Amino acid sequence: MASQQQLKWISLTLLVLQTSSVVLAMRYTRSAAEPGQKLYLTSTAVVMAEAVKLLTCLLLVAREHGFSARLTIRDLRTELLVNWQDTLKLAVPAGLYTLQNNLLFIALSHLNAALYQVTYQLKILTTAVFSVLMLRKAISGTKWLALLILFTGVALVQLPSQDDSSSAAATAEQSASLSSQMVGLVAVLSACCSSGFAGVYFEKILKGSQASVWMRNIQLGLFGALLGLGGVAASDWQRVAADGFFQGYTGWVWLVIGLHAFGGLVIAAVIKYADNILKGFANAVSIILSTLVSWLWLADFVPSATFFAGASLVIAATMLYGWERPQPAPPPRPADKV
Repeated sequence: MASQQQLKWISLTLLVLQTSSVVLAMRYTRSAAEPGQKLYLTSTAVVMAEAVKLLTCLLLVAREHGFSARLTIRDLRTELLVNWQDTLKLAVPAGLYTLQNNLLFIALSHLNAALYQVTYQLKILTTAVFSVLMLRKAISGTKWLALLILFTGVALVQLPSQDDSSSAAATAEQSASLSSQMVGLVAVLSACCSSGFAGVYFEKILKGSQASVWMRNIQLGLFGALLGLGGVAASDWQRVAADGFFQGYTGWVWLVIGLHAFGGLVIAAVIKYADNILKGFANAVSIILSTLVSWLWLADFVPSATFFAGASLVIAATMLYGWERPQPAPPPRPADKV
């Protein structure tokens, strides 16, 4: 049986690998298609990720009941049907998470993995703002400083690198690149806002509920899959009817779906076994790893001095935000008189 310390480092290692690999795999699947090859539909990938997550959480709930079908069905009936008003509350974050997942695919179709990873850390800022507004949480001066550093770092990495080319072709190519980058930037910023609001809303629901996290994820998955199917029907129905739901699917696409589905489970393990400081450290390592792989393997990114400066600030801010001032030990109680 693994000790608490071992589980902590295992969960953090899994978080680094999951956070980095899902971004890199998504970027690879959206940029490595050969000429004439059909790209998979991101709307269908979002639905499949929700379906895999839903099935996984169903297994976890069944495990809590010793894989008793009777107890599992009774629990599902109580939480999904009897307490239907609580279930409906999950429609809001489920819709936002579905929107967010679609936005992330759009972002990684237009941004390299390194720029995406750094910019997406702004979800820390949006989460903090919504926590203050919705949960009335107090943010310390240290955390506000970290958020300011974070914003500065993200702004720095958006600065275009200097290019000595001055030909008309180079100018046109640069203009097209900037236009594509702007689309990706809007998508990732919208995803940050969606992530912040949905995360805080979900936290508020969890604090006022007796249901397990896995049961809540089943409710999220049900709404997410239904809303995702609505998105498929609204945006890609003609393409699905013509070439099928799974058009363009490869082993890499299924890997992306699996990584998306299990991401929430990894984060849950980190919250349970680790702390915010180590979680921030894991995110920092993930940024560095994604940058190196994007540069050396995907070859879609050449880091500039401003990028390194901005990324360094974002990493420092991420770790500073998770830092908590150690509490002084209480004074020893005086010995009882005999």
